[in-house]
Amino acid sequence: MRKAEQYHKEILQRILEEGFLDENPRPHYADGTPAHTLSVNHVMTQYDLSKGECPIITLRPIAWKSSVKEILWIYQDMSNDLKVLEEKHNIHWWNDWESKDVPGTIGQRYGATVKRYDLIRRLLDDIQKNPYGRRHIMSLWQESDFTETDGLMPCCYETIWNVRGKYLDMVMIQRSSDFATAGVINELQYCALQMMVARHCGYEPGVFTHFTANVQIYDRHMDQARELVSREPVDCQPRLVLAPGKTDFFSFTIDDFSMEDYPVDLIKEKNPQLKFELGI
Repeated sequence: MRKAEQYHKEILQRILEEGFLDENPRPHYADGTPAHTLSVNHVMTQYDLSKGECPIITLRPIAWKSSVKEILWIYQDMSNDLKVLEEKHNIHWWNDWESKDVPGTIGQRYGATVKRYDLIRRLLDDIQKNPYGRRHIMSLWQESDFTETDGLMPCCYETIWNVRGKYLDMVMIQRSSDFATAGVINELQYCALQMMVARHCGYEPGVFTHFTANVQIYDRHMDQARELVSREPVDCQPRLVLAPGKTDFFSFTIDDFSMEDYPVDLIKEKNPQLKFELGI
């Protein structure tokens, strides 16, 4: 079994067996019912991108292109504008978190924070000028931004980057993960970010390590989680690939990425998509 599927099954099973049920949750379902979660704390996964390891799973079809396009919206467009996300990238899942303070946006969060503090350009310059420094950090957790407008607090909020010879390694730190729905998406998109930053700075993508403080399953996702644990993966070796040629971080598009050996039709046939009710 591939590392991605093994991680996915083990983490879901651990939550189902050991998870604790929260009290007075902030999220609610569309019908107003509190969205409780079963969760465990402190989970780590790791992939070596230089060896072709990839966090995508075949236990259900994954919209990997949408995950990459979302990361382009945050770090390349440096935007919090829902219109940009919808019209440029055809992604609509952020609409439920539209800001009441700044309609049409998700508030002073994510891409707006990247733009305000020039986070991505600072990171690129820092890695190039001082490659073996140990302060290559991007943090979306800016307290002053949170007091300025409403909006969802960043889930994937910090990355730490280290050069290792010809490789660029990265740690991504996440405060909370709705694992059954977004866990794979978050890992895929930050692998894509690592690949783009590495290319821009003249390195090969190395080890990607993902640490999550709280990993949860919503109470209306329990049956889906059990179904995922019971499924057998499709026999393939998927690999996210960034096409050769471009070296400018801001020139990459979704068309520069491909997912090799990911037989979508076979996956849909063997492990069809599951429906997950959103906790907002």
